[in-house]
Amino acid sequence: MPDNSNGEITLTYSDSGIATISFYHPAQNSLPAALLDTLTTKISQAGEDGQTRIIVLKSEGDRTFCAGASFDELLQIKDKEAGARFFSGFANVINACRKSPKIIIARVQGKAVGGGVGLAAAADYCLATETASVKLSELAIGIGPFVISPAVTRKIGLPAFSQLTIRAVDFQSAQWAKEKGLYNEVYATIGEMDTALEALTEKLASYHPEALVGLKQILWEGTDNWDELLTDRAAISGELVLSEFTQQALQAFLNKK
Repeated sequence: MPDNSNGEITLTYSDSGIATISFYHPAQNSLPAALLDTLTTKISQAGEDGQTRIIVLKSEGDRTFCAGASFDELLQIKDKEAGARFFSGFANVINACRKSPKIIIARVQGKAVGGGVGLAAAADYCLATETASVKLSELAIGIGPFVISPAVTRKIGLPAFSQLTIRAVDFQSAQWAKEKGLYNEVYATIGEMDTALEALTEKLASYHPEALVGLKQILWEGTDNWDELLTDRAAISGELVLSEFTQQALQAFLNKK
């Protein structure tokens, strides 16, 4: 695992054209603004690279895939513009996944919270472990999963999204996420998942590149308005985070850590 207190994003290529984008942050793989910006850049870079056949999105460690936004940064937001910019970080990552001409496979080895659920939903296919439970905790801290809701609802439907959102303090199991459509495959161990991931990506990388591009376009039909939609959603979250309720809830959460 990387030894980097600020976190990092890496992009590596296999000989068969599999681009692996890996992110890491010591705070349970939460993503501050700088890492979100870099992640957006790396996804776009891999998608535009002619040698890329398939993109794998993963995080480091074996406990948490992604804990969502950086709470430390959320507490530093002092105006609506800064709030909108911060929440646009996840919007930009989701849109980069949507616009990428390459199929994106997510490797979810552990818990996904908030924006982490959004990342899983923004992928085209998801492999996960049985420990990869999911939670949308935004309501509990005075905001809502507004930015990620289009991606999550697109995958699991409105009833399941409602359950995940309203049960804001409860984790739902990886099997629940598979039944609802967020995860496509669930494995008992990380090793089993990685074996399946390697086999899947190698097979996909051998398919006709133009057929894969065409499939990607079909998978994201009807989302052409997401640049504007997610920007508007980021503004809503950016305003809510300034409220006294949310600031106190965030501080209370940090004090428990």
